[in-house]
Amino acid sequence: MLDRLPSNVIPWILLAASAATIGGALFFEHVLGYIPCALCLDGRQPHYYAMGAALIAGILSREANIGILVLFFLGLCAALYLWGAGISFHHMGVEYGWWAGPEDCASVGGSIAGSLQEMQSALDRGVKPPRCDEAAWTLFGISLAGFNFLITLALVALSALPLWRYFRESRGEV
Repeated sequence: MLDRLPSNVIPWILLAASAATIGGALFFEHVLGYIPCALCLDGRQPHYYAMGAALIAGILSREANIGILVLFFLGLCAALYLWGAGISFHHMGVEYGWWAGPEDCASVGGSIAGSLQEMQSALDRGVKPPRCDEAAWTLFGISLAGFNFLITLALVALSALPLWRYFRESRGEV
């Protein structure tokens, strides 16, 4: 099935998938009220950068036979998603207690009050600062970091597909 997927469509799928992933994270944050921890915010960064690289690759890929510059940007996407998978895997390990998280895991800019009075008011309202070692939400035992790990792994494979095709064709294995 993946062999039927045109390489010039892949950058647009990557862009849409990253935008949907970031949109989902922002939905959980701003609509459902889940305050992201420091590792959650770190896990978003590769998606932001990959969206830019995928957009450039999409603009440059007008034909089914994509050029070397498009392959470069898709390779960059693959590397960025691999970085994102590493961040998410680390975050999962912290949540599941496999290893310790960062010491500042509850200090996210903007989510902690700027003064003692603001902090006391937030505590009185029941606002709880985010923790990297506690999954704020799970589905079937998989946290948001776990879902981000699975998504970024899939995006690594998808962004590497045109590179794999190119190297296979260059060796005459078509």
